[in-house]
Amino acid sequence: MLAGVVRSGLVEARHPVSVAVADPDGRVILTLGSDLDTPFYARSAAKPFQTTVSQRNGADLGPEQLAVVSGSHGGQPIHIAYIRELLGEVGLGEEHLLCPPSWPMSTDAVLRAARSGIASAMPVFHNCSGKHAGMLRACVARGWSLHYDAADHPLQVENAAFLAEVSGQPVEPSGIDGCGVPTFRTTVSGLAAAFAKLAVLPEFAEVRTAMSRFGSLTSDGERREARLARWVPAAVKGGAQGCLGVAWYGGLGIAAKSWTGDPEPAVIGVIEALRRLGILPDYPAEMLEPTARPPVTGGGRPVGTLQPIGGLD
Repeated sequence: MLAGVVRSGLVEARHPVSVAVADPDGRVILTLGSDLDTPFYARSAAKPFQTTVSQRNGADLGPEQLAVVSGSHGGQPIHIAYIRELLGEVGLGEEHLLCPPSWPMSTDAVLRAARSGIASAMPVFHNCSGKHAGMLRACVARGWSLHYDAADHPLQVENAAFLAEVSGQPVEPSGIDGCGVPTFRTTVSGLAAAFAKLAVLPEFAEVRTAMSRFGSLTSDGERREARLARWVPAAVKGGAQGCLGVAWYGGLGIAAKSWTGDPEPAVIGVIEALRRLGILPDYPAEMLEPTARPPVTGGGRPVGTLQPIGGLD
């Protein structure tokens, strides 16, 4: 499908988007767009699965901690407090995080940090520091090296094998994510199959429950994926470069990839798929309308929308 900027009836920009809906057996039951089998890196959309691997290797994460470790946080004080708790409980500190120094993803959090006298970027502010803290806890529990960012580290080898298992597709060659740990390739159909399993399999119960219950810990409360999670019974996780996975609790996985890398069209594609499936009730659809068709402004006022302009393949 295409998402397009429509201004005064004229489509002036087009964003190609691929969407797939799969069941837990990996059967694709609905598609929008093409390129469903074109590989891309899952980036942060893989975090629920990486969290599951850390947890089964002894990370011993509580519900709120699971939400932070599965998320891409905004660097708000509550996020930083949980990450410091995650590290401190196993005798580690921020110096053990291997993610690069960063400022918070949230502009409000950046301003808050600056007002408090923080003058430089820190690894704990990185939006992936929760994932890194979860990996460190697993390493401590298993007696593994704390250099968990190596592709041949036992934790990363298990992450690769697990993502291949749940997606039903090869995940190599791996890349290096922005946070420094390996990231694994997938496709829209493979990511949809993985999120369908996230929605229903008992192994994922505590992760999916934590993500939906503590959505403001998994993201920042007001990002597009957080608004989607607020009105859809699902665990929702986005990744860099416009990929998005949704584990709908009715037993389906929905995945979208915006090939321009813009995250907005991916969210629009998921909402359109929910509508086509008939599983988006009227009131949630109404609440999501500003996200499904975000306004385009001109002269400080709305003059158009970003909306779906393509159909089902």
